[in-house]
Amino acid sequence: MKTSQLKDHEYNPYYKTYIEALGEVSLMDTLRKQLKNYPQFIGSIPQEKLTYRYAEGKWTVAEVLVHVLDTERVFQYRALRFARKDGTPLPGFSQDDFVPNSGANSRSIESLIAEYKTIRKSTISLFETFDEPTLKLKGVASNSPMSVRALGFIMCGHQKHHRNIIRERYL
Repeated sequence: MKTSQLKDHEYNPYYKTYIEALGEVSLMDTLRKQLKNYPQFIGSIPQEKLTYRYAEGKWTVAEVLVHVLDTERVFQYRALRFARKDGTPLPGFSQDDFVPNSGANSRSIESLIAEYKTIRKSTISLFETFDEPTLKLKGVASNSPMSVRALGFIMCGHQKHHRNIIRERYL
């Protein structure tokens, strides 16, 4: 499954930048590659930088990292529901409610890495069970149709997007 196989009707246009940021990649290869390189990226961040924010009202580095973790969990759950042909429309979630309640600023680099590895291994394990017809299944989340495979690519692109923001604005 490659990014070029996705059709525009499989996801909300809001997510297009995440998918395009990946270029032409394989979903499973990218999930596995990120499992190796993202913990290294997190580990390269000095502990004292975790609570840094580049402007008033912006998230700290730790809050951005936990946001990536929380979002992958939410999207993984959506993929499971759609893959099991649950036709119940799923609500959106408010990242602005999640972040202040995450306890991110009291976290260590080691705990963030450990949690990331657990979540990503779970995502890989789930997506390894999906065959091609399952990856094409769709559901509705946040009032928009979304396919299982689009969710996988969006998780990867979302992570890359926030890694780039941390590099550009925080470090």
